[in-house]
Amino acid sequence: MKKDVDMETKHPREAGFTLLELLVVLAILGLLAAIVGPQVIRYLDSSKSQSARVQAKNIVAALNLFKLDASRYPTQEEGVQALVKAPANMPNWNGPYLPQDSAIVDPWGRTYLMKVPGEHGEVDVYSLGSDGQPGGTGEARDVGSW
Repeated sequence: MKKDVDMETKHPREAGFTLLELLVVLAILGLLAAIVGPQVIRYLDSSKSQSARVQAKNIVAALNLFKLDASRYPTQEEGVQALVKAPANMPNWNGPYLPQDSAIVDPWGRTYLMKVPGEHGEVDVYSLGSDGQPGGTGEARDVGSW
């Protein structure tokens, strides 16, 4: 009989998690995801607006280089595309002024818009935000170089 007792002490019962313990852990993880998730998404969305503002300012700098070469800003019809591809009948074009076509695309996948003369300077470069419509609030608001 002593032999049976020794066997039990040498091989203890296998430990594991009960269903209740697993459900408690899953509930805690669900609560964390519900609390932290929206904060992370809001942070990522605001980073798109900040990125758009920086990109718009870079485009304005490229437009100023364009103006030095061509003695004018691109027309509304030529738009910011004139920074990566030479407009027709422009012998003084010395570009590309931006390295890639993607440099004139906002974080929401639309080409930046420009206004000459601008309301905030000689030229305004702007994005219509996440909704693609003028105005808006939050991430849907217009973001510009001003």
